[in-house]
Amino acid sequence: MQSLLSVRGLETRFATRKGTVTAVDGIDFEIRKGEVIGIAGESGCGKSVTSLSILRLLPENGEVSGGEILMNGRDLRLLSESEMCAVRGNEIAMIFQDPMTSLNPVLDLSTQLCEPFMVHRGFSRKDAEAKALEMLVKVGIPSPELRMREYPHQLSGGMRQRVMIAMALSCSPQLLIADEPTTALDVTTQAQILDLMRDLRDETGTAIMLITHDLGVLAEMAENILVMYAGREVEYAPAAGIFQEPKHPYTVGLLRSIPRLDEDVESLQTIAGVVPNQYEMPAGCRFRPRCPDAMPICAERRPDLYRVGEARVACFKYAEG
Repeated sequence: MQSLLSVRGLETRFATRKGTVTAVDGIDFEIRKGEVIGIAGESGCGKSVTSLSILRLLPENGEVSGGEILMNGRDLRLLSESEMCAVRGNEIAMIFQDPMTSLNPVLDLSTQLCEPFMVHRGFSRKDAEAKALEMLVKVGIPSPELRMREYPHQLSGGMRQRVMIAMALSCSPQLLIADEPTTALDVTTQAQILDLMRDLRDETGTAIMLITHDLGVLAEMAENILVMYAGREVEYAPAAGIFQEPKHPYTVGLLRSIPRLDEDVESLQTIAGVVPNQYEMPAGCRFRPRCPDAMPICAERRPDLYRVGEARVACFKYAEG
C-alpha cells in the first residue's frame, strides 16, 4: 500500500543561548492509510518535536534543518504558509498533549468547534453548528446541545479530550497526530478515549500517529512502533515484535520497567543513568553510557540501522561480523 506520510532523514534544530541543539536527528518512518503507528520513548527524546516538525508548528527558534516530510508525495517543507494552513486541520489534524491549554479558555465550545468547518469547508455558521453538534454526539459527549454553550473550564479532563478529538476529526483528516492523548486521565476514561480513536479509525480510515511514553497504550493500539532515544531512532518494528522480542537494549530496558500482572516481583528493573544533556551528547551511540551491552566500538561512531527480521535496529550487536 502506498505511503500516506513518509518522513525521511528528519532533522530538527533549535537555536539557544548555549548553542544549537539537535532535538531530532535523522529519523525515518512511514504511515499508510488506516495504520496506527506509535512513537515511544522517555520525555525529551524528540517525540513531540517530531509531530510539530511535520505540521511546521515549531517555535521561532526551531527549524527543520534536514530531510523530507512527504504527504501524498508533496514535501510539506516546500509549501508556502498559506498552503500549509490548508493542510493543518484538513489533511493532518492534531490532538495536543494538554486539552486544557489547547482549547481557548475565553471562547465557548460552539465557537471553537465551528471554526474548522467554516475555514476549511466554507460552511455558514448555522451549518457549522449543526455539524459541530453531530461531532459531539459522535465522540460521546452527553447533553451536546448544552455543552456547545459551555467553556473549557466547565468540562472534565476526559470531556475536554473528547472535544479535542471532535475538533481534530471535524474535516475528516487523512492523518491524526495524537500527542499523549491519555495523559492525566484516569484508567477508565483512558480506555474510553482509546476505544473512541480506534472506532473512528475503523469508520473513516484515518491513519493515526500515536505519541506516548506509555507502552501499554501502544500494545493496545499500534501496528508498528518507532522507539526514539535522545533524538535518534533506536528501533522500528511491528508492535508484536517489539513486545515479544525487543532488539535494542533501550527497548528491552523500557519493557522491563513495566509492572506485569503475570509476574510476582518485589521491585521493578530500571535503566541506569539519565537521558544525556542535549548540549553534551556522548560520542558514538547516545545510549552507550546507560547500556549494559556497550562495546568499545559504541564510543567510536554512531551505529547504522541494521535489518533484523522485520525490525530496524541501531545497535552494533546486529552488525555483520
